[in-house]
Amino acid sequence: MSDLRDPVLDALHFRPPAYVPWAWKMTIPCRQRVSEFLGGQPAETMLESHFLDIKSPVRRYEPIGEGLVRDSFGVTWDRSVDPDIGTPVDWPLREPKDLLRYRFPVADDASLYEFVGPELKQSRGRFGRFCIGLSLYERAWTLRGMTQLFEDMIDRPEFVEELFDAIADHTIQQVHQALKFDFDAFHFGDDYGMQTGLIMGLDRWRRLFKPRLARIFEPVRKAGKFIFLHSCGKVESLLDDFVEIGLSCLDPFQPEVMDTVALIKKYHGRLAFHGGLSIQKTLPFGSQADVRRQTQRLIDAGSAGGLIFSPAHAVPGDVPPENLRAMMDVLKAQPGYRASFGSQTL
Repeated sequence: MSDLRDPVLDALHFRPPAYVPWAWKMTIPCRQRVSEFLGGQPAETMLESHFLDIKSPVRRYEPIGEGLVRDSFGVTWDRSVDPDIGTPVDWPLREPKDLLRYRFPVADDASLYEFVGPELKQSRGRFGRFCIGLSLYERAWTLRGMTQLFEDMIDRPEFVEELFDAIADHTIQQVHQALKFDFDAFHFGDDYGMQTGLIMGLDRWRRLFKPRLARIFEPVRKAGKFIFLHSCGKVESLLDDFVEIGLSCLDPFQPEVMDTVALIKKYHGRLAFHGGLSIQKTLPFGSQADVRRQTQRLIDAGSAGGLIFSPAHAVPGDVPPENLRAMMDVLKAQPGYRASFGSQTL
């Protein structure tokens, strides 16, 4: 049985893979719906992901009642509507001065990471990623509140730089601990885009965000690991900057706001992409024929390397499981996949 890492490595090295690999996730409502569709089997039966994602242990949640959870950073989230992520409703940095006495959760204690080695040994040949969610900007606005942080960017930029530096330092502590293990890649989470463009504007992103992001990436680059970054929205204006600071692969690669096929070709050899199938249109509202057609279109675009196939975010609960099955049927019908695995499941 072939190594599941091989087509991923080929895609990230811009070599034609035996077949276009995939890695995708479901939201909790989607997982429940898919499990019912599968007659009670675990929803993960359908995923068959080529990735093994291990989350940083620093980010933990404690239920505090009535749909609320508090994370280890001191942020309270309401998950009564969105059970996967939730909405921040209380945050610790009510005033800029609060940063002086704020203490980040411990990130440099090696004992927190003892579970990593055994989990990696169970990877079954998958591509291993260490995932640090809310790595810079998202961590900042959850600590400070989004409205307040944007006011700070205008009125108190020095405070924003101090806050971003502190968050970058904390993220780098997690990176150094995870570099003790044999991960293939590191995945960072930070949403910079809206459907129409950057949330904070290009100039402000380059001044406040880019230097800290480059500093976070640096130890991963030196270790020779791949770097993944998640950012929703229309972030095409940042792609050259991402290449400059060492990004290997961008997700979720939304087709509603970026020309996926054109960008795969344009950045071939410089930047890979992970995603591309619409969760706003094709998957929830398209026919099975639409899903097959768009899936094949992306496979064709990624046949020379540079693409990890995926829906353009964790799949929401309004997506018919039949459409997900149609997507998987096309992925597994790739000749290279059939030659490698035949009728076996991953």
